[in-house]
Amino acid sequence: MALEFTDANFQTDVLDSDKLTVIDFWAEWCGPCRAIGPVIEELSKEYSGKVNIGKLNVDHNPSVSVNYGITSIPAILFIKGGKVVDKQIGAVPKSMLEKKIQAHL
Repeated sequence: MALEFTDANFQTDVLDSDKLTVIDFWAEWCGPCRAIGPVIEELSKEYSGKVNIGKLNVDHNPSVSVNYGITSIPAILFIKGGKVVDKQIGAVPKSMLEKKIQAHL
């Protein structure tokens, strides 16, 4: 099950984590976001224990979204050691996200 990131838990669950964290910035009204949702769920199961993978609803958590300059969704950030190490804007095949995850493990 994908984690749920929020303005409240972002510091501890993402920035302070020693694992690679993949965050899907999304909104309920976004069609491509809903399309990539199942892919995020699959990846969270496959990389359970190795990579933190979750979602952040931009409508409910504006602070983090603004801090990272999220203007288009879906936007997927790859954060390690408190820094953005990669990003993907727009819905892409699962294989592309897996390549990015593998590159930062």
